[in-house]
Amino acid sequence: MRLAALLLLLAAASCGKTIIAPRPPPGVAVASITVTSKAFAANAAIPVEHTCDGRDLLPPVTWSAPPQGTRALVVVLEDPDVSSGVFTHFILMNVSAEATSVTEGADFAAMGAAIGVNDFGNARYNGPCPPKGEAHRYRFRVVALDAPLKLNEGATREALDAAMDGHLIGEGVLQGYFVH
Repeated sequence: MRLAALLLLLAAASCGKTIIAPRPPPGVAVASITVTSKAFAANAAIPVEHTCDGRDLLPPVTWSAPPQGTRALVVVLEDPDVSSGVFTHFILMNVSAEATSVTEGADFAAMGAAIGVNDFGNARYNGPCPPKGEAHRYRFRVVALDAPLKLNEGATREALDAAMDGHLIGEGVLQGYFVH
């Protein structure tokens, strides 16, 4: 067990990112949230207009009602197929618990939300953009939390994961793919 923990720590240090998998509060089972999009079906191709080859627009993402006790939501777009682990394309934090969707052009501030810095170093949506000829999966994750995050605009993925740890009460994923 110690060897596995040491190897995980070394792997995290080698790619320059701290790996934190947010957990629920003690004794809480994580509820399921259904995530969909009008732009693409689950496990289908993400339309070009939502990628770096197109207009790089955030697709409409909708989710079912989060579990009771939700105080904030987080929306993340990530690519799990990069050699360094997971590459984050978009972070939207502290979305109102009453919200059930997000779209390009949405007033994130009116939703009580703040945008985090993605792995491109930008505080905005950067759509799928795998290396030429490679097919990558992209996950739109919606996470329900039992408390708002104490993070400012521009927080990193590492700070987000650390802040969510111990507060995860619901989660859902919509996965699509894109070939550049």
